[in-house]
Amino acid sequence: MSTAKKRVGILISGRGSNMMSLIAAARAAGYPAEIVCVLSNRPEAEGLLKAAGEGLPTRAIDHKGFASREGFEAELDKALADFGVELVACAGFMRKMTAGFVERWRDRMLNIHPSLLPAFKGLDTHARALAAGVKLTGCTVHLVRSEVDSGPIIAQAAVPVLDGDTAESLAARVLEAEHRLYPHALSLFASGAALVSGDMVNIRQASINQAKPLFWPPLE
Repeated sequence: MSTAKKRVGILISGRGSNMMSLIAAARAAGYPAEIVCVLSNRPEAEGLLKAAGEGLPTRAIDHKGFASREGFEAELDKALADFGVELVACAGFMRKMTAGFVERWRDRMLNIHPSLLPAFKGLDTHARALAAGVKLTGCTVHLVRSEVDSGPIIAQAAVPVLDGDTAESLAARVLEAEHRLYPHALSLFASGAALVSGDMVNIRQASINQAKPLFWPPLE
């Protein structure tokens, strides 16, 4: 496994909730990644102010100022290079990326999605989970591919759906899981414990009990 800390750039479009969980985790001495910049396609993004308050370099690259996605992504790619970024962590980055940009960062760009992929890709995940009547939902950290909310899965967390849940109450509980899962998944990937093999991610897990299932509702 790698011992040098990986240089991570975070991409956001909004409040930066998951961003803050990554920043907090990266402060630990033994964490295998360091956050070197936070970039946003929206200059008004609340997360930029939060990141600056944490002492991190920030940069706004307004996608509205570019005639094409390729032009915007060229500037985004330049900013990532300026900060020496090795891994990209998308944390509420609400821009569909071109195939060219995705390939440029293939197996080096992570994203978090509020469902147990491949279920409920796209938007309105919690309302759709409730409408489907599932008993477990959750969140997924995966490597980015050209198809939205696709790519090799690094880690997942399951969240029970409770009687009386609304999309808002379910979203709040899933978000709590996201804040724990994303730092964990980034740590696995940055340390080399999570390895890409073809279009799968394999986890070094000799010490993990793989046999214990989660039942919801509980058996007892």
